[in-house]
Amino acid sequence: MVIDFHTHIFSEWVVDNKDLCIKRDATFRELFDNPNARIVSSQELIQSMDEEEIDVSVVMGIGWNDAGLAVDSNDYLIEAVAKSNGRLVGFAGVNPVWGDDCSKEIDRCRRAGLKGIGELHPDTQGFDLSNGKIMGSFLEVVRYHDLIVTTHSSEPVGHTYRGKGKIYPSVLWEFIQNCPDLTFVCAHWGGGLPFYSLMPEVEEALTNVYFDTAASPFLYKPEVFESAVSIVGAHKVLMASDYPLVNASRVLAQISGSDLEEYEKNLITGGNATRLLGL
Repeated sequence: MVIDFHTHIFSEWVVDNKDLCIKRDATFRELFDNPNARIVSSQELIQSMDEEEIDVSVVMGIGWNDAGLAVDSNDYLIEAVAKSNGRLVGFAGVNPVWGDDCSKEIDRCRRAGLKGIGELHPDTQGFDLSNGKIMGSFLEVVRYHDLIVTTHSSEPVGHTYRGKGKIYPSVLWEFIQNCPDLTFVCAHWGGGLPFYSLMPEVEEALTNVYFDTAASPFLYKPEVFESAVSIVGAHKVLMASDYPLVNASRVLAQISGSDLEEYEKNLITGGNATRLLGL
């Protein structure tokens, strides 16, 4: 089974009202205030999955600020998942800043069948991952429902790009130490965090932490797969595209062309995700 662990879809209403969403929501504005930025529906995603031989995709929020847009987006994810015959798995888009309203929305989405939270965008959502006061109730309901949490991550060096932010390995490291029991997925290779696990204390802390490969062709040379696996192991890596930003075939081609063992490639392209998502 081939699983894309990181994709984004939007309702027809959002597609038709892109300019309004740009005005209403800081994260949406940061990511999509560009005429060339693509936004796609669930039907377009599934068509792409059929063309690229992807069995299952995780569809997730973008780190909404506007609660109304977030709820509408979650409703769309719930509906899309229900209609997909198992092709889609949903992660709810929420903001810990909402406090009790965030907890209620997580609870609602979990009861409706979504399996995780994400993608968090702390920079544009206006919260600190290490802020216990803000994160307390969020983490309580996440633990209650045994949910996976995915957060945007970024590199402290290298080129800049829209939505890069400052969720650097140091930020992730502090959060991970405070939440060792949380199943946590750091998007975009965790901004390079896997390479710090050459330090024994970091390696020990990453027990329940995974790294997705979203947008990898825009960030790293293909050799990143071999390098990261040699350090953290193939069991920590989740194939992800960040579709529609990147087609899954580009990421799969890098994995296929690597010198990884076949069993390692299988873990990355679906084995790990199958286990995490309980498929």
